[in-house]
Amino acid sequence: NEFAWAKDVPETLFFNDVLPYASLDETREAWRAEFLEMARPIVASSTSATEAVQALNKEFFNHINVHYNTGRKRPNQSPSESIEQNRATCTGLSIILVDVCRAVGIPARVVGTPLWTNMRGNHTWTEVWDEAWYFTGSDEYDAKGLNRGWFVNDASKALENEPRHAIYASSWQPSGLHFPMVWARGSQSVAAVNVTARYAKSDAKTDADDLYLRVREGPGAQRLEVTAELLNSNFESLVTKLTKAGRADMNDITGFTCDPNQPFFLRMTENGVTKMLPILRSVTDPVTLDIAWSAIPSEEETKTSQLAGLRAYLATPESARPPAVPEVLLQGDLSEYEAAEAIALLYRAKAEAERETRAAELEAKSITLDGKELKFLEKRFGDAPEGERSLWISMHGGGGAPARVNDQQWQNQIRLYEPGEGFYIAPRAPTDTWNLWHQAHIDPLFDRMIENYVLINGVNPNRIYLMGYSAGGDGVYQLAPRLADRFAAAAMMAGHPNETQPYGLRNLPFALFMGGEDGAYNRNGIAGKWRDWLQELAEEDVGGYRHFVRIYPGLGHWMQRKDAEGLPWMAAFDREPWPSKVVWFQDDVTHTRFYWLSVSEDQAQTGRRIDASVDGQTIAIESEDVTALTLRLSDALIDLDQPIKVITNGESAFEGMVPRSVRAIEASLNERADTASVATATLDIEL
Repeated sequence: NEFAWAKDVPETLFFNDVLPYASLDETREAWRAEFLEMARPIVASSTSATEAVQALNKEFFNHINVHYNTGRKRPNQSPSESIEQNRATCTGLSIILVDVCRAVGIPARVVGTPLWTNMRGNHTWTEVWDEAWYFTGSDEYDAKGLNRGWFVNDASKALENEPRHAIYASSWQPSGLHFPMVWARGSQSVAAVNVTARYAKSDAKTDADDLYLRVREGPGAQRLEVTAELLNSNFESLVTKLTKAGRADMNDITGFTCDPNQPFFLRMTENGVTKMLPILRSVTDPVTLDIAWSAIPSEEETKTSQLAGLRAYLATPESARPPAVPEVLLQGDLSEYEAAEAIALLYRAKAEAERETRAAELEAKSITLDGKELKFLEKRFGDAPEGERSLWISMHGGGGAPARVNDQQWQNQIRLYEPGEGFYIAPRAPTDTWNLWHQAHIDPLFDRMIENYVLINGVNPNRIYLMGYSAGGDGVYQLAPRLADRFAAAAMMAGHPNETQPYGLRNLPFALFMGGEDGAYNRNGIAGKWRDWLQELAEEDVGGYRHFVRIYPGLGHWMQRKDAEGLPWMAAFDREPWPSKVVWFQDDVTHTRFYWLSVSEDQAQTGRRIDASVDGQTIAIESEDVTALTLRLSDALIDLDQPIKVITNGESAFEGMVPRSVRAIEASLNERADTASVATATLDIEL
């Protein structure tokens, strides 16, 4: 009787969309009388339901001091809960607008979608009745009238027959459908009507935005309004827009169109400060960038500092980050301090990107690479601070035998030794062949396993130890020289070396244990030869080839656990990632990287040898058959702030400065996620 528009409300709509005291599953409370008193003066001059809705949407939220804020306690707040906090998200705001409309006799209902077709999230808004249903954003007054809003284009692409992409209106009357409440998935407590047809358009734009941008002062802070300009790879401007801030809905965000796998730059300006990010959207689905303004260096800094360029690169969320730092951001040289910062930043980014996958592999105790699976058992001993744990890799025996035999040997191996501290793991060889542990697939599998333990379980990369018994000992003979730069020490128990040679052990402490009566395959005889060989190498190369050999008289293949004395001997050593002298001898399984040396695939051939040493600022390289190599340099090896001299086979090959670079660090970490052995500079040398 009080409001002219209310007299014409059909009875069905009155019972379903005016009388109900709730819209969704919010807390039930008596809001109607209070809202009527507050709304009455706001709509006093309105002559239609549409005018009344516009007035309420413009003034009522200011009157009760409730506006959009994601810091609310829960999405489905009742009016009093939102008023108490002075904040609500789109659902809480829609509940308020529906209630105050109902308080003055206007049919109203909550409307929403569980997920936009561009996968950017859900949203809720309000529909009101004035001879027909109209929509409006809640607390998003538009002076131009109803049926307007930032979400119109998104809604036009809704899919009526796809539940997660359809649009639903709440209903008090049972309808056979249920309103999809994303905070209570699976709940069927609220009835709904599918109203997608009123929004979806058959001619909806197909060239929709696919890169969305939100900018905040810092993580979790309020959004900023910045001028955002999309540039192509030639820095030509494509489009300029303003980002949304203040009370704008989180889904009301600025969008751009950029083709997948095409490089772009995003230049942003706020209060006279300009910052720039590299962009490459590698997925076909739309992506949303949440940018922390304070984390990005200025564009001026990125043009003069590699570290600033790296920070800008890493400020781009991974979903739209190029695979490598663009060259244009790598200006100037790095100082030693900046290089250390760059290592930490790049490793942290790599760790965050891979943490979930790596943790799942550890949880499953299984790693698969190139069709080969490495399973492993684990025990933990002692305690150590985070980042200082040790890792003991213990390889089982067996070999060319049925799987059940090797499985039994694997189960035995996990019980064989007990280090004083660390993770003790027994991997299961991927094959049941005689050469269980020295086939080419073992090396990358072990690399992956070590990286997982360092990343997830706080293992110190300089405290990794390798050992094995019988066929596992065969593996130690083979793996230790060719992977010497991975381990702190190695111990061979009751194995046979086959063709391998010990030259690569120059910087790896090596223990050898053998029963004096273990005559099969002449194991005992060859162990004696290796003892003498190692002693000779140690005498010729002072400080190299540290070794510990025990050949137990009267014992056969089983050494009655006496070989366990090797563990405390090994534990006394930490890895030397930057030794002053390196001997690299390529075995039948070749490598392209060893300590601070690397070669191309064509130079990595069996039997080739490189001797390299550092004395002050001079690096000497000797090789009869390698014609080109790369020096992987670090201040841990040589002073990169001073000129370097390189002598190859007695002749001067280089003299000058070698700059540190993000590119060298990036390449090093991509080869091996090992912060202790990261090269901060590289130098290509021909012999």
